[in-house]
Amino acid sequence: MVTAPRPSLHLEGVVLPGEESRDLWVRDGRISFDSVPGATTVATGCWLVPGLVDAHNHIGLEPSGPTVDVNAQRAQALVDRDAGALLIRDCGVPVDTRHLDEQADLPRIIRAGRHLAPRRRYIPGVAMELDDPAELAAAATGQARAGDGWIKLVGDWIERGLGDLAPCWPAEAIQDAITAAHEAGARVTAHVFGADALPDLISAGIDCIEHGTGLSTDLIDELAARKTALVPTLINVDNFPSFAAAGEAKFPGYAAHMRRLHAGAREMVASAYDAGVPIYAGTDAGGSLAHGLIAQEIAALAGAGITPTDALAAGSWAARTWLGLPGIEDRAPADLIAYDVDPRADLTVLGRPARIILRGIVVA
Repeated sequence: MVTAPRPSLHLEGVVLPGEESRDLWVRDGRISFDSVPGATTVATGCWLVPGLVDAHNHIGLEPSGPTVDVNAQRAQALVDRDAGALLIRDCGVPVDTRHLDEQADLPRIIRAGRHLAPRRRYIPGVAMELDDPAELAAAATGQARAGDGWIKLVGDWIERGLGDLAPCWPAEAIQDAITAAHEAGARVTAHVFGADALPDLISAGIDCIEHGTGLSTDLIDELAARKTALVPTLINVDNFPSFAAAGEAKFPGYAAHMRRLHAGAREMVASAYDAGVPIYAGTDAGGSLAHGLIAQEIAALAGAGITPTDALAAGSWAARTWLGLPGIEDRAPADLIAYDVDPRADLTVLGRPARIILRGIVVA
């Protein structure tokens, strides 16, 4: 990435997650705790938060399906950026978005390659569809090489013959795929709505569960013991009643199941939080949801029983650590947001950033 010379900046405020008010500077795109002569002051008396993280996002997907329109992809990324999401974990798209990495005004993206699903067991045109479970391990290795340290399995989806959610893979294929991905240096996550697919995924050593609405108390305890992450995507789970209504005429069992999962979703998140499961904020933007909703997902986590500070951490400093990026530290990349009000006391302020600084540039 080639960037134009960046001006030196000065900010003063409470640096979260701490309580200390201090001065910091930005020089050559990086944070400095040492004074930088001639820096332009851009924020004072504020609360400084490491750039927000949307840990489940699909830049390159639209409600109608994949988009190869590079302008549309850029527009999606800009909406997320202006909402404060300066780091995005892409959770699977079938199109190449790496050209976005060359645009310094767009969020950083960590990619998971394509979803891996059995034939006709996921959204048409989105996943790499496999005819034989024996192919899954090799496909996992391939997607590990194509991504940025993550791969994405489709753990369950509607089985038309059954008329309800059902696991997509046998236990042996899951174990082989997760082992192969780990050997290739990638972590593994999986889309899972129901309960039946979860035991095999968790026992095989999966690194993260997306949605997880079928998690029981026993499985939550196992996630906590293994430190397996959960990204609940609550604002997307709130679409389950509409998913149920759309499928009710043909699959009434599925529709009833989805309504039950929706009804218990927030209680599940509260139980996982109380058990010590690592929880991170992700919107599932790009399918049925618009981009730019990370503040709403953080608020939804707080509404489910997570403390406001921990909900903010789930979409900021804790999520950045999980994904391998620093927060507000000396010499760290200058990706941060200034708010006029302490967001821990009022999460609605996340929708009203005073300054957004990405790669050392005030972008919004």
